[in-house]
Amino acid sequence: MGERGTAAVPWQVWFVVLAAIWGCSFWFMKVGLRGLSPLEVAFWRLALGAAALWVLVAVTRARMPRGLRVWRDLLVVGLLGNSVPFLLFAYGETHVSSVLAGIINAATPLATIAFTLAVFRDEPATRHGLAGLAIGFAGVLVVLGAWSGLGRGQWLGALACLGAICCYGIAYPYAQRRLTGSGAGPIALATGQITLAAALLAPGLPWGWGGGGPVTGDVVAAMLALGIFGSGIAFALVLRVVEAAGATTSSTVTYVIPLFAVLAGVVFLGESVSWHEPVGGLVVLAGVAVGSGRLRRLSPR
Repeated sequence: MGERGTAAVPWQVWFVVLAAIWGCSFWFMKVGLRGLSPLEVAFWRLALGAAALWVLVAVTRARMPRGLRVWRDLLVVGLLGNSVPFLLFAYGETHVSSVLAGIINAATPLATIAFTLAVFRDEPATRHGLAGLAIGFAGVLVVLGAWSGLGRGQWLGALACLGAICCYGIAYPYAQRRLTGSGAGPIALATGQITLAAALLAPGLPWGWGGGGPVTGDVVAAMLALGIFGSGIAFALVLRVVEAAGATTSSTVTYVIPLFAVLAGVVFLGESVSWHEPVGGLVVLAGVAVGSGRLRRLSPR
């Protein structure tokens, strides 16, 4: 991916590609689980992503972080932002569809807002923030179809996915507080984070058990795509979009990811979609928009 080649492509194209990669990650996980355990899916996703990022480090000659404090913070972010949530999403998809997991993932910004207000206290609680959380919580209930009841396995899967976005909600503001101004570039930080996250899961592999079937070519291809693209190249695309359009615009990729997750689940996995799942997803995204103040910024002064 040369500098001249990427510059010739509009950032909107990379934005859609990024959303497609992350949206299809739920499809890749589902396929990987046909032959691997949730722990193995999470580990190989991280290990392959780390390998891709180390190649980027070599190509760009990025300087890796120095200092014990930075690596300690990367360890925390890797644990909460990658190791645990990737494992929880993989486990969750053993009980729920990739469509449902992808839609639940859309509530990640709400979890970030909640932990920013309750734990980190970086920002005062506002009416917009609290209203966004209330709307988003209602949307999650609609996504789950709480009024009709879920089976025990489905509840376990849904709770695992919700636990994953709660981990994201802690990791993102922590990273912003602790790693901003560290002196290392984004590619170097991402490489250290993903590498440590893979190392954290490696000791559990002997007790990770196996998947439900043989490791076929489809399983291998899905894991390569999930790791190299979803946990590796996607970081480079994020940098490209942020550079061209700004951090605020790039963060709106959250709104597009569920579309690709639903499309991939229906087309490639034959999963069904109940009416309340996309409707609830829209309510969740409305909560995100209200809670983050996007609707207020878009309204006329």
